[in-house]
Amino acid sequence: MKMPVMIKSCSGLSDLDTLFLQRVADGLAITADVSRADVLLYCQRDHDSAIVVAQAKPHSISPLHPEDLLGKVVKQNAEPLILRTLHDGVGGHRQRVMEAGAPVVQEVYPVYNAQGQTIAALGIETNLIERERHRRRSRVFQRALFWLQQMATRGDLQDARRLEPFGEWDGIVLTDAQRRITYLSGIATNLYRHLGYLEDLRGKRLGELQTRDDELVAEALRTELCQKWRGEEQDRYWMRQVIPLFRYDPPWPLPTIISDRLSWRTDYRRLAGAVILVHDETEARRKQQELNVQRAMVQEVHHRVKNNLQNITAVLRMQIRRCQTEEAREQLEDAVNRILSVAVIHDFLSRSGEQKINIREVFQRIVSQTEQVVLRPDSQVRIELRGPSIYLHKDQATACALVFNELLLNALEHGLNEGTIGSVIIELTDIADNVTIRIANDGQPLPDDFSLEQVNSLGLHIVQTLVHDDLRGTFSLANEEGTVVAMMSFPKMPVA
Repeated sequence: MKMPVMIKSCSGLSDLDTLFLQRVADGLAITADVSRADVLLYCQRDHDSAIVVAQAKPHSISPLHPEDLLGKVVKQNAEPLILRTLHDGVGGHRQRVMEAGAPVVQEVYPVYNAQGQTIAALGIETNLIERERHRRRSRVFQRALFWLQQMATRGDLQDARRLEPFGEWDGIVLTDAQRRITYLSGIATNLYRHLGYLEDLRGKRLGELQTRDDELVAEALRTELCQKWRGEEQDRYWMRQVIPLFRYDPPWPLPTIISDRLSWRTDYRRLAGAVILVHDETEARRKQQELNVQRAMVQEVHHRVKNNLQNITAVLRMQIRRCQTEEAREQLEDAVNRILSVAVIHDFLSRSGEQKINIREVFQRIVSQTEQVVLRPDSQVRIELRGPSIYLHKDQATACALVFNELLLNALEHGLNEGTIGSVIIELTDIADNVTIRIANDGQPLPDDFSLEQVNSLGLHIVQTLVHDDLRGTFSLANEEGTVVAMMSFPKMPVA
């Protein structure tokens, strides 16, 4: 993934410098993960200040800076080592205390361009406990980590932006250029035991293992590019990522005079081996498979519920045709419409399986359904739906669909002269996680003495109950500039 940067905020950079710093930034994410540290890239802003142009937070440990520092300006008194490195081209390290009181070790490396000029400073900040853990690890690991951090300052980790994050429970394996294992972390040792390797693997060649490691490392060393593989071994699912590892002799480049100008040697880079990042995703895969099965079962249940509701409406329609009174027929038709509104929700859930539903699509389905079932063939009623897509939790969407169905029927039956002429305008608004639904019809106005508290309509009682109790919102019905406006407003429930 490409790292967001603010390199254009730096002063005095050429186009080539800007491209080079983008390469450096692309390697910061994996550097932060393996270093178990926060990594910050600084550029000169003016003589007395620097600006953070790239930031990488580790996935392998809690970050020291969970907040976004991109674009933060720092002064000499706050970051003396950063400013000194940018001015003098000489890095270093220091211990400091963060505002929260945590002791931190800060290592700073200069970043040079092709002409040997210091154009940035790379700051690696590690909490003191993690720093001590690193110091107690083998010298092989410490040396490889130093090489990796040097690669980051030189833009040699640009290809690593394709890699996935390295987590807390992932293992590290180091090899030399002959593909011989030189180091395994404790987690990596346990992961390889799952593959049946109980002995100490240090000193063994990767070709002796019945894994994909040797093939991946050989390809990484041949192409000098990172490699990634997912697959199944020994009934477990694995992801392995390989980073070719370079060493530099000397550690920092030395100037060379070529054609009367200062240049920098590029023949000091040597392939030293590879870093293998090992991730066991067996449990995650199995949980995902279980979730897929559960999702499929839930979708099937919603599908059957929808079918059963449609069967119920078919039976009720048969009963409507046998009704002897108009009042009974109207009551059953209202029941049919309510059931069909709930069936629309189950239809959406059966097709998507998601916990969130686009109520604009639901409303459009109810409008189409109403136009087919309620409106007469000679009707001149226009129903228009306006507003954005709004996604609600399935429970809220069900209540919302029932309310909308009641209000739409109420507008057609009581407002528009039994649904023969007029217009109904539905407007959806979603502002600051608060949803407003406005339904206006230009038909018969409400009586002057109209009051929701005194109304004796089952439909409006259903609306008020659902809005107040289920949606935790407000509802109003009033005359407004020649129209009758029903309006409900409610807060959105968080959707997982």
